[in-house]
Amino acid sequence: MRLIVDGQPIEFDAGDSALIAMLRAGIHPTGGGCLCLGGDCPHCLATVDGVSYTRTCETPARPGMIVERHPREGYPPLPLNNPAAAEEVKARNVHCDVAVIGAGDSGKAAAEEAERSGKRVITLDAKRGQEVVGVYPGPLVVARTPDGMLHVHPREEIIIATGAAEIQPVAPGNDLAGIVTARAASQLAAVGVPLGRVVAVGARPENAEATVADGQLIRFEGNGKVEAVIVRGADGNEKRIECDTVSVGLGLSPRDVLLRMGSGLAIRAVGNAAREPELPACPTSGVVCSCSGVTADDLQRVWDSGFRELELVKRATLAGTGPCQGSVCVPHIRSFLKERGGELQAPFTARPANRQPTLGEVAAGAHHRATPRTALDAEHRRLGARMDRIGGWWRPWNYGDTRAEYWAVREAVSIGDVSTLGKMIVSGPDALELLERLYPTQVSTIAPGRSRYVLLLDERGYVLDDGLICCDGASRYGLTFTSGGSSFAEMWVRDWAETWNLDVRILNQTMSLGAINVTGPLSKELLARAGFTRPMRHMEHTMATVAGVECRIFRLSFTGELSFELHHPAEQSAELWRSLMALGTDLGIKPHGIQTLLQLRLEKGHVIVGQDTDFDSTPRRIDMEWAVRLDKADFVGRQAVLRTNKAPLDKQLVGLEMDAPAPVEGAVIWRGSEYAGYVTSSAQSHALGKAVMLGWVKLFDGVLPTELTIDGRAARRVSLPFYDKEGRRARA
Repeated sequence: MRLIVDGQPIEFDAGDSALIAMLRAGIHPTGGGCLCLGGDCPHCLATVDGVSYTRTCETPARPGMIVERHPREGYPPLPLNNPAAAEEVKARNVHCDVAVIGAGDSGKAAAEEAERSGKRVITLDAKRGQEVVGVYPGPLVVARTPDGMLHVHPREEIIIATGAAEIQPVAPGNDLAGIVTARAASQLAAVGVPLGRVVAVGARPENAEATVADGQLIRFEGNGKVEAVIVRGADGNEKRIECDTVSVGLGLSPRDVLLRMGSGLAIRAVGNAAREPELPACPTSGVVCSCSGVTADDLQRVWDSGFRELELVKRATLAGTGPCQGSVCVPHIRSFLKERGGELQAPFTARPANRQPTLGEVAAGAHHRATPRTALDAEHRRLGARMDRIGGWWRPWNYGDTRAEYWAVREAVSIGDVSTLGKMIVSGPDALELLERLYPTQVSTIAPGRSRYVLLLDERGYVLDDGLICCDGASRYGLTFTSGGSSFAEMWVRDWAETWNLDVRILNQTMSLGAINVTGPLSKELLARAGFTRPMRHMEHTMATVAGVECRIFRLSFTGELSFELHHPAEQSAELWRSLMALGTDLGIKPHGIQTLLQLRLEKGHVIVGQDTDFDSTPRRIDMEWAVRLDKADFVGRQAVLRTNKAPLDKQLVGLEMDAPAPVEGAVIWRGSEYAGYVTSSAQSHALGKAVMLGWVKLFDGVLPTELTIDGRAARRVSLPFYDKEGRRARA
């Protein structure tokens, strides 16, 4: 039987692991480093059948298996067309009272004790191919198996019986081939892998002839492969012993990574997994962390830089963040820090996964929540739209020519799909009372057929969402919300209605109603051709038929131009869209995507909740106190607004402009050399010929600065809106 290593077939015997097969053939998987054959070190990692970072010591050899060795420097190549990575991995969920990880003597004893108590026990054993990846809250134990992922849900307890790992050597030359731990030497001798002349440093291996090297390990010598080991005896003299293999028995360290992952859960260790670690001598030279190439000199450098705690040393050097998750390096780092600081520090926090799962294994058992599409999705794609996930929906980002889309809105007519807006009907005897309590505006003054822009606040006075309240009568109102906030808004409204025990009916129409925005100076002409000629005032709404489709028509404007929103049954969206496109051909009609819409609304200074607002955005901070009526008796967030209004204003969302090009969103804003804030929205205005932005700016000594710097260029704070400051175009 043969497997293939780096394109060359090699033979293996029944029962061999991929590692043993390679060692029989004189091949070291990574080119060097101490092999443990216990899954603890990174020195046997290879790409096996397209999956990198596979522990060849725990991978049974199979005929035709493809093994590609990792490079000595850098990372294995990322396979772009790897069938193994694309395969669906199944996940099986099992429940038990107790999960035991490890089937050695201590694991078997713990399992038997639990079973005698009448508990249902599941034992996971890496030797049976059940390799535990991590322990998660739940609790949940995730294991990789030959048949897919196993998700074990223990109701009462997790028992760690993973034993102890052998401490690896840290000395010059420890990256040579031919160095093995004492256990590994015993295993290799038992299966007949030739070791040649063996020198044992520390504990002598079983089943293997070895010359014992008494004294302190100083270094390994060789050219690619170990040729000699140097030790220092009790007399202080160095002794060089020639060899083909060095067996290293420096003590044991508990395999407690899974135990540390489960901190705070019902989890405990038994057997060697619960033992006190044997600390090696403080490393003075050599590679400490082979995963990240961290040397003893690197540890000294970060110590001298002031990094004195294990967690900080880990971050400063990246030691312990590689494939072995600190199994090799942590004992040596703890010894180093104890030598320098006098105290033995606890191992750092362990986080799943302790093995490198594939993306398919990570996703096993997970289900992607389908991204909803509007009824016009096929129309957008037919028109060549570039689609993107925005606000939880598939939406057209652009149709290929954003400049043409922009000018169609500003100078002709355009239509856009706004079906994703949250749409809700609230009706019933207590409908008005519910909205008065929810919103910081005087709802009773909204006349039937009229609508009002409103903010939605939480109990802390922070902005949750925005939208419209549309009055159909004293007991029936229509509400709109942002696309991304509609689901939460429904729960919010329903929860408060139930809390206050109000008699209302709430109907979420987001999915059932489509909405098309008709915008631009020629919007009235387009609608007249579609059969709607009634004059409408700004912020009015009415029912009418447009191109044969019954619609609720809203006169409003998010783009800054004359605009109408047509809300209609979603099953008629495509019919209405096509009719409008056909009727507007000679008017220069073009559809506009979200990219253009974001630019248009920014020129008008319209805020997008969640992009321009933050978790602590109050109406005062976003300069929208005009939307809050504090003379109302009460509304959600009123007391918080009153309280926060007493504090000095510390920052505000403002308008900024500068010469082109526009900075990226998130760019830092400076006042001289002082941090002043950051940009939330930015765009290059075609109509204004400059970059316009919204951004958070700090007050300095109670004053908002006017002259600022972004990307090393001058920026100016200006009043909003940037475009059509008098609002004549939207109200035409």
